[in-house]
Amino acid sequence: MKKVILNVVLIVLLFSLSSLAIHKFYIAIHKIEFNKKAKRVEITSRIFIDDINNALEKKYNTKTFLASDKETENDTELLKKYIAEKFTLKINGEPKPMLFLSKEIDDNVIICYFNIKNISKITTIEVQNAILTELHEEQQNIIQVTYNSKKSNLLLTSQNTKGMLK
Repeated sequence: MKKVILNVVLIVLLFSLSSLAIHKFYIAIHKIEFNKKAKRVEITSRIFIDDINNALEKKYNTKTFLASDKETENDTELLKKYIAEKFTLKINGEPKPMLFLSKEIDDNVIICYFNIKNISKITTIEVQNAILTELHEEQQNIIQVTYNSKKSNLLLTSQNTKGMLK
């Protein structure tokens, strides 16, 4: 009887541990920093490569190969277009387009760099970020804002894609 109970416990333990290994976190991190001296807002987005490729394929009905040997210029253009549609900023109540500067790869994450020029003062930042929310209901977009050495955070989800910082 002890052997049967031990086997049942081991099987339950095995299934619970394997389900933890399968579970994936759906998260992207976006840093927004005000560079007062340069009069610009600098944005860095960190997004899992497999998730962004899946989102681009779903939205544009074409397979993309970001961060692989098969990556094309069109893949990068679709990435820029997608982010411009899904991630917008209003500074002091005015929509401000982000200028895509570059991207790089760090393990399984793509890091995208943007900026917004000619910003001398910030009173409010309104963020709308729906990146990957069409793929995963559990998607979380963490927004970290630094202004005058003060840090603020927003957590945006598929249920709440907008936030305001003052």
